[in-house]
Amino acid sequence: MFVFDRPVRFADVDAARIVFFARFLEYCHDALEALFAPLEGGYAAMINRRDLGVPSVRVEVDYRAPLRYGDTARVETRVERVGRTSIVFVHTLRRLADSVECAVVRQVVVTTTLSTLRPVPVPDDLRALLEG
Repeated sequence: MFVFDRPVRFADVDAARIVFFARFLEYCHDALEALFAPLEGGYAAMINRRDLGVPSVRVEVDYRAPLRYGDTARVETRVERVGRTSIVFVHTLRRLADSVECAVVRQVVVTTTLSTLRPVPVPDDLRALLEG
């Protein structure tokens, strides 16, 4: 499991003073960028030099408790499955201060060549990182 801590910023909350629901997906993406950091050049090189992307093709979210400005979200990311061209991640977001589970996000991504958006096999280095 990969763990990533993300502070809740003022811009993340809505008029109800809780994290806007779509921001939970941003937190998961931030965690994936950090997870991919050990790849040569990190996530930026994956996108910019290798022309490799991992767009989401399915996302399911169960919201369980709010996050508020000043909290820190702990994103616990585990790899559920690595297929030929797809990867399934499960992100559990907790409030760091008390470990309350705030959301569970199941995300399916497909490895693609960004210039064509056509699926490509999961590269060996990415597969090794995720299965290691």
